[in-house]
Amino acid sequence: MTLPFSNIQFHSHYICHKIAPLHRPSLIVKPVFRRPNRVVRMDSSERPSRRHKDKIVVVMGATGCGKSKLSIDLATRFQYSEIINSDKMQVYKGLDVTTNKISIHERLGVDHHLLGVFDPEDGEVSPSKFRLTAGLAISDIVSRQRLPLIVGGSNSFIHALVVDRFNPGIDVFDESLNNAVSTQLRYNCCFLWVDVSLPVLCDYLCERVDEMLDSGMFEELSEFYRSGNSASQPGIGKAIGVPEFDQYFKKYPPGTGGGGAWDSVRRGAYEEAVREIKENTCQLAKRQLGKIMKLKGAGWDLQRVDATEAFRVAMEVAPPSFDNKKKKKRKKKKKRWIEVWERDVLEPSMKIVNRFLEE
Repeated sequence: MTLPFSNIQFHSHYICHKIAPLHRPSLIVKPVFRRPNRVVRMDSSERPSRRHKDKIVVVMGATGCGKSKLSIDLATRFQYSEIINSDKMQVYKGLDVTTNKISIHERLGVDHHLLGVFDPEDGEVSPSKFRLTAGLAISDIVSRQRLPLIVGGSNSFIHALVVDRFNPGIDVFDESLNNAVSTQLRYNCCFLWVDVSLPVLCDYLCERVDEMLDSGMFEELSEFYRSGNSASQPGIGKAIGVPEFDQYFKKYPPGTGGGGAWDSVRRGAYEEAVREIKENTCQLAKRQLGKIMKLKGAGWDLQRVDATEAFRVAMEVAPPSFDNKKKKKRKKKKKRWIEVWERDVLEPSMKIVNRFLEE
């Protein structure tokens, strides 16, 4: 299924992260951006000055829910914005298709930080390391009077980054721990939670896996394994697609088969790996939603925007066709999708960010 997000051919696992932003000149909300001041001045009658908290916007949600699309949409409207990646697989170099890194072309000139910068050979990027490097990026962005947008589905990274006091020895998302999530934050945060009904999202993700494979993910993984890597690779070896194909490539090493037709046994092993990718992608989305609900239950002020209807409409859009009647029908449905995305997701998000920046 080719989705209506843009005319770009996507190459990835969570392809709805690569939706091109909209460019309609008029929206209901007029964006206002007040460049943040780092110093608060008080007269002598007030209490002693305390450190001013920098303002950041955090776009969060389950995998495949459109976080990257929304972040580009916002960054192209709030033009003093830069994006910091908080996806724990996208921080590594390599496997750009499998980990769904947004291409330079699709970034539309928006500066991105911590995207494909860590070498997997140097070991796994811990939440503590992310807190340090992302914190430095935020300080740099704010020092240039720009707005940081933190974007990604790794809630452990987000928690580590924004809490005032972070204890790396505690997994706050451990189900056996109560009241482990801190509400004392070191930044003034605007949390945007892009939500999609789980059944709709899972249907979307499963179709997405098929498109991902058509776009070259299998070939990328084949080269990854040919280079001597495997699921035991630190960090990036956990990216969905790597462990699922591990047994397949052990049995059928890259380069075998000569490009001819596969026998039924090999085809079955391939289809089993694909089935596992689909299942594990949906399980990842469920786990991420569970963590989000724990943050919300602990008192984090998450501003929910519902993208469910936009995704339902998106999946109704037919693939591109040379048939003129089908072209017109697809164009009409694509227009409908744009209207729903703007109404349900983009405009509410812009209102939330505007209020936050004006406070």
